[in-house]
Amino acid sequence: MVTVAVIQGHVTYVLHNGSQDPGLAAGRVRAGPVVAGAERTRLLAAFNGGFKLSAGVGGYEQEGHLVSPLRPGLASLVIDRSGQARIGVWGHGVPAPGEAVYSVRQNLPPLVMNGRPTAAAADSGLWGATLGGGEYVARSALGQNASGDLLYAASMSATPADLALALARDGARIAMELDINPEWVQLDIASHPGGPLRAAVRGQFRPADQFLAGWTRDFIAVLVPPAPPAPVPLPHRPPP
Repeated sequence: MVTVAVIQGHVTYVLHNGSQDPGLAAGRVRAGPVVAGAERTRLLAAFNGGFKLSAGVGGYEQEGHLVSPLRPGLASLVIDRSGQARIGVWGHGVPAPGEAVYSVRQNLPPLVMNGRPTAAAADSGLWGATLGGGEYVARSALGQNASGDLLYAASMSATPADLALALARDGARIAMELDINPEWVQLDIASHPGGPLRAAVRGQFRPADQFLAGWTRDFIAVLVPPAPPAPVPLPHRPPP
């Protein structure tokens, strides 16, 4: 069974550094292994990122710091400086001229293109090494529909084709695989900003508060935008 969560409404996205992968030195980036502080009060959801960078299947940039070179032809989650996110193929319309790229997470070629599973989606051997070499393992993916909404899909037992079909069925025009295997697949959601989190993937191995306690791998937080500053009242001036 594949869980598909459509992220709708006015939200922003933050790519977080894991303590071990990519493991950026403290102080280089603001979004580290833990969701805390003001970000915690705005948190609606959080989900896993992609493969370890040592797998060599995509680049990584966070907050303008290039950690691993971005490679043409790979599916890429691109987050701009305002926190808006989109998925595209690097070097093929992404980034757009003048686009304010802030963070990028690449992982393998596209799983869905133009609303249909790619031919490669049918070959499970192309989508990462699995525990025991099995085809049906925990997998996750991220898509985007025509309205610009992101769709997170995951299952604790699925093939790449299962994810691609589920995302295409639910309106994804493009999609990329994220991480695989039980330790790494997780989606946690709250009913309101800053509320308690619950694990949203049936059989999910990791607890719902994992990203609040701190995590070893990169992940993406979904936030409500910050509240605008309160207007400053003008001083009262008596009539002349």
